[in-house]
Amino acid sequence: MIGPPKLTRFERARIVGARALQIAMGAPVLIEIPEGDISPIDIALKELEAGVLPITIRRTLPDGTYQDIPLKWLLEENS
Repeated sequence: MIGPPKLTRFERARIVGARALQIAMGAPVLIEIPEGDISPIDIALKELEAGVLPITIRRTLPDGTYQDIPLKWLLEENS
């Protein structure tokens, strides 16, 4: 595996930001959310923590090669 065996803070920020934008634009939520006023960012964070996002991280090396890593693998290592 290229890079650290866990999700970096930059990858985490990118995933949460992109997913929060999707939710704000009307995408279906993949988890049960509690009643009350909750922001798209909070929902995206809860989805990431629950491990329900079907996302693949692409890590690129300086020589142009890359490796696609399922988000699920990086979250398991992070636990």
